[in-house]
Amino acid sequence: MDRETKLSGVAFIVLLVGLGLATLFIVLFAELADEMLDHELAVFDAVLIQLISAVESSGMDTVMFVITELGSVWFLVLLSVGVLWILGVKMRDKWGALFYLVAVGGGSLLTVLLKHFFSRERPSINETIDAVGYSFPSGHSMGSLIFYGFLIYLVIRTRQKPWLQWASVFGLSGVIVLIGISRIYLGAHFPSDVLAGYIAGTIWLVLSLVALEWIQWQKRSPVQPVAALRKVLAPVYRAIIEKI
Repeated sequence: MDRETKLSGVAFIVLLVGLGLATLFIVLFAELADEMLDHELAVFDAVLIQLISAVESSGMDTVMFVITELGSVWFLVLLSVGVLWILGVKMRDKWGALFYLVAVGGGSLLTVLLKHFFSRERPSINETIDAVGYSFPSGHSMGSLIFYGFLIYLVIRTRQKPWLQWASVFGLSGVIVLIGISRIYLGAHFPSDVLAGYIAGTIWLVLSLVALEWIQWQKRSPVQPVAALRKVLAPVYRAIIEKI
């Protein structure tokens, strides 16, 4: 098997793993949504709300107000301008810029559709922290996972120094988690809303990145995808036939 075929096989494995992961999270989201509609998450929500409320203080209120803004629409839009400039102007990565828009913009539209489909009321309404409209899934949680998750992908994809990659993964992952916690702490969402936002965000982000990687692979590889797949699977097929 030549080197190009081996690389093609690896690419297909990565794509299949991505699609499998997205399918798994779709199932998880469906199960969570079903339990929410059947009012089976009350205990789960109540326990987590009680645990998080145990650290309430005026100082913590200020910290959480700041953290929740890191996942707000205005803040992510502002940062998106910078990301698009880097992708489109500095890196001249038109496909990266396009799928960044697909991931972030499409994720925002999907959030709105899901909120109106499930129509779950919020635990409290507070316009100062962008807590209006329906609650399930959490828009802050879903949007932050897609946005900061895409940044993690870009850092890893551009092969930065190992320490920077690890710092980005842990740092940005921490931001995603803290934004979700802040939404619960401030009474904007139930914990199950935040969990649903993370799951839905993961689904959309993975599908966007799988599509981007597929196109990038076709662009840089001289081997056509179907031909490569045939070459990868041919030995497996022959081995099965021989055993039969």
